[in-house]
Amino acid sequence: MMPAARESLLDAAYTALARRSWSAVRMVDVAAAAGVSRQTLYNEFGSKEGLARALVRREADGYLAGVDRALATHSDARERLTATAEWTATLARDNALVRAMLTGCWSERLPSPTLSAVPSSSAVPAQRRADGPLPSPGDFVAIVRDRAVSVLSGPGINKSDTPDLARSCELVVRLALSCVAAPPGEGGVADLVRSALYRQLTG
Repeated sequence: MMPAARESLLDAAYTALARRSWSAVRMVDVAAAAGVSRQTLYNEFGSKEGLARALVRREADGYLAGVDRALATHSDARERLTATAEWTATLARDNALVRAMLTGCWSERLPSPTLSAVPSSSAVPAQRRADGPLPSPGDFVAIVRDRAVSVLSGPGINKSDTPDLARSCELVVRLALSCVAAPPGEGGVADLVRSALYRQLTG
């Protein structure tokens, strides 16, 4: 099956989930919305659980791709981390699956696939990946922290400063997650991050 058709099915599942709880989403409706047969849907994902895992994996990948974009937006370290925090808080506000992944709080209306790997007999490489382990909130903190450290520890950074940089990056991720759970007031996440980093990073 073409990757575009897989994306269409995932788009259809995401749209269906926005309208009703996952338990009420029917595979036949997802297939119809994507313009494929139900058998094609089962061939691609194996089961409704497989579809849920693939959907969660796609949203996780989309979030991390956005982190990479945010880290590439500025030359100033503080602004790169601020952009990352803003992306995290904004996407989590707008995307219930990302919010659940980042906080570990899965509401009853969402699918809640087990985060550990499941046995996979799929011939579809993308599905075998989705059947692998899914990131926990702690995994996301570590992944984003490490990506930020990798981007920010350029030629001008002394290697002995890396532990401090890692702490600053982790602080920013955790601040962003706190803003997901309890949205900040005026000034938003950007003001909080800039204040936290004021003494921690030099531009």
